[in-house]
Amino acid sequence: MEEDKNLNQMNKDHYAICPFKFQVNQDTRESKNFLASEREKMKPVPLLDPYEMGRFTFSHRIVLAPLTRARSYGNLPQSHAILYYSQRATKGGLLIAEATGVSSDAPCTNTPGIWTKEQLEAWKPVVDAVHAKGGIFFCQIWHVGRASDLEQEPISSTDKPVEKNEASYMDFPVPRRLAVEEIPDIINHFRIAARNAIDAGFDGVEIHGAHGFLLEQFMKDGVNDRTDEYGGSLQNRCRFALEVVDAVSAEVGSDRVGFRISPYISYYGCHDSDPDALGVYMAQELDRRRVLYCSAVEPEMVAAATDGETTMRRIIPHRLHGMREAFRRGMFMVGGGYDREAGNRAVASGYADMVVFGRLFLANPDLPRRFQLDAPLNKYDRATFYTQDPVVGYTDYPFLDDE
Repeated sequence: MEEDKNLNQMNKDHYAICPFKFQVNQDTRESKNFLASEREKMKPVPLLDPYEMGRFTFSHRIVLAPLTRARSYGNLPQSHAILYYSQRATKGGLLIAEATGVSSDAPCTNTPGIWTKEQLEAWKPVVDAVHAKGGIFFCQIWHVGRASDLEQEPISSTDKPVEKNEASYMDFPVPRRLAVEEIPDIINHFRIAARNAIDAGFDGVEIHGAHGFLLEQFMKDGVNDRTDEYGGSLQNRCRFALEVVDAVSAEVGSDRVGFRISPYISYYGCHDSDPDALGVYMAQELDRRRVLYCSAVEPEMVAAATDGETTMRRIIPHRLHGMREAFRRGMFMVGGGYDREAGNRAVASGYADMVVFGRLFLANPDLPRRFQLDAPLNKYDRATFYTQDPVVGYTDYPFLDDE
């Protein structure tokens, strides 16, 4: 009798999450098979556990990555961004907006900015659409530094340009080495951008310190060849990034600030001789400053052949343990090639509090629901990642109900 009650309750619960209803006859073999299948699907899903940190209550652990999709013509957020972000918004779900420039020399072509009043106003309806669905929305702020495709001379920690290779296939201009006395102005640009983001309605900001852009160009010794107080030692190389964190935190509150870091990634020639030390040091300093979260990108992936099939494997799995241990007072987020199974393991083991999904969330705007139901996923189309089309590869991926 008790088992029958549990099955009935489970069936009622299933009605609440499924787009369709069933008439179940428990006396048939089909219904028993169906219920067994549903019982398997309804095992605990750690990615769907709620989580509280600071002023925020998150309904699940699935985070939309800050995906730069190059569809903000003239560095202005467009109306199609309203649909894109609202499609992926859920009540209590965290979304990180695409990389957003802090000054006129900061962004790449067709990426948004937030250094002008016009840009601030253009972001407001996007933010409003996310909030209308109960989402929590952070704006990622960045400066690309020497990894710039603009015509003006870029700035960096060095005067060495990005080397052209298979990963960096374009010709990058020779950068200008920032003088020490210029650095406070750049820090101020980040501060103002953070204030503008809050004024636009964002719930917080994520400082982009990853993927070979300006802050990482200072942090990593493979690029930073300075001999002043912003070069040489690990502490000196991280000084600029941490001064940005301090300025932004003072402006909007450390409980509204996140930081993204990729110690093990070498985009745009940004590599470090001791990524373990870099990651742990930054995690310790961010923890000491009580920022809301640290978002760390896993080590690079490599192709591995197994049973005739090619899969992607991390070079060194779970290398972020040192950072996880160093960053304890805030929310630790990981990203980079995660799927449902790996994400569940990361949360269940305590390796991460939240998991950031990029390509899967792009191709599956209802990703939390699909993970809840363990439903099939849409395949992403890499060829449409960076096109300027306002629909194709951006807002045209189907929902479960559409299928």
